[in-house]
Amino acid sequence: MNALVVDDDYFVVTALEKKIDWTSLGIESVYTAHNVAQAREILMNHPIQILISDIEMPQGSGLELLAWIREENYNVQAIFLTNYADFNYAQKAIELRSFEYFLKPIQFDKLMLIIRKAVERANEQQQQEKAIQEGYYWQRNQAKILEHFWRKLISGSVSCPLKAADISRAVDEQHLSYGMNDLIQPVLLNLFPYDGSMGLEEKNLFDFALLNVLYELFQHPQFTVETVLEYSLHNWIAVLKWKAAPDSQTLDELCSAFIRQANRSLKCDACCIVAMPGMLEGISPNIRQLLQLNQDIAKRRNQIFFAEHGLKPTDESYKPPDLSRLEELLERNLPDDFLRETTLYLNHSAQQNHCSTSVLGLFRLDMMQLVYAFLKSKGIQAHQLYQGKSNERLLAHSLNSIEDMEAYLRYLVHTAMSYRDFAEQPKSVTEEIKQYIHTHYGEDLTRLSLAEVVYLHPDYLARLFKKETGVSLGTYVIGARIEAAKQLLRTTQLSVFAVAKKAGYANYSYFAKIFKQEVGMTPNEYKQDGSTNPM
Repeated sequence: MNALVVDDDYFVVTALEKKIDWTSLGIESVYTAHNVAQAREILMNHPIQILISDIEMPQGSGLELLAWIREENYNVQAIFLTNYADFNYAQKAIELRSFEYFLKPIQFDKLMLIIRKAVERANEQQQQEKAIQEGYYWQRNQAKILEHFWRKLISGSVSCPLKAADISRAVDEQHLSYGMNDLIQPVLLNLFPYDGSMGLEEKNLFDFALLNVLYELFQHPQFTVETVLEYSLHNWIAVLKWKAAPDSQTLDELCSAFIRQANRSLKCDACCIVAMPGMLEGISPNIRQLLQLNQDIAKRRNQIFFAEHGLKPTDESYKPPDLSRLEELLERNLPDDFLRETTLYLNHSAQQNHCSTSVLGLFRLDMMQLVYAFLKSKGIQAHQLYQGKSNERLLAHSLNSIEDMEAYLRYLVHTAMSYRDFAEQPKSVTEEIKQYIHTHYGEDLTRLSLAEVVYLHPDYLARLFKKETGVSLGTYVIGARIEAAKQLLRTTQLSVFAVAKKAGYANYSYFAKIFKQEVGMTPNEYKQDGSTNPM
């Protein structure tokens, strides 16, 4: 324990250093300062538990020093020395939680008693703080132990249910206060944070807010929340231990409140799947069933599913919608009607017991094939059209819920119809290709690479371009390159070899041949003929 003596009077400081038996008081080091600035520096660099300070000092009062100490949250027992029995001083000292207010001249035996009491108070505070800190770390460590226990139990239940003996052994090894007859009920929480919530870009902050919401809402006298852990990305499991008989109505109300709070506070949709309750020794099959349901059923957002209500995906084989009707709607340029039909189909499938993700996957495959075939008939390369992050994200999420599938279909159909409209305007397509050729004439321009620019089939683009311009793609590329070469030869100091390369010709001989064929003279002749004014 350390003490700090602060007084602008050098003799007072020296007297306190020499006449107080600091060692008998349990003080290891005594620091001294003659003004507030020196005292602050010592406090910032050394742990100080006891402060003995004058009040009246020319460069700042002891009361100002103590006010700063309180602002900085230093745990210091302060004893003030003063020549004046000023009530205002005493009142301020009390407000700042000083330990004692002592009038000069100093009576060292009485001051020793005051310091001894201050040391005892400081020791008590340190012990309290240590106990609080140890309790905090114990609770934190206990929470980690519980999370580890349940994470292993959940992951171990994926392939096959764990035996009661294995669970009992894990409980004993971790010294957990579980009985094998404890009633356990896991709840799986699906979050959909990729529609503008902070969960997409700020996952750590999102997870912190989510846990706050969960622990705040899932408080009930009938059960305790043993742990909440993220089983897979945006899929969380809350493990409940019931003190009484499990109550589905209570869970339904709490899950409904959680979904509303997720919508409002987390800015995302959610759904809950509630596992069958069971005793700890036999909970592993229930966990496995829960995880399987989460994988198999096509979920709806903002709904609650109870395994005990016979929740299971339908075993019926996949029955596709009327594909001929949907194909007709695409051909008639009726995308809204197409989407209305598919939404009705999805809703009907979900209402017939529960649609499985495998059925949803087959439906998605049919829709993709239908739209891709429609685009192919228009000469559009669908596999190139549907590239980029938007397509990847929507496709990856499309099996997460019925709503996600609807979002993917909207993107799929609207993108197809929008590009169909563009491709059916030959002038727009031709102008885009012309602009691309003039901008990239130095690159390897082939019919295939140009077709990729506008997502069209190479044969379809070649026919469309020649019909619109009267020249073939290859002829137009040659013309653009020769014009660029003429411009470079006329306006720069580049050699003809460098010009050939910049114009897209790695073979100079071939370049010279084409150039003479198009211009009527060789590149060297053109460069030397300063009077030439090519048009």
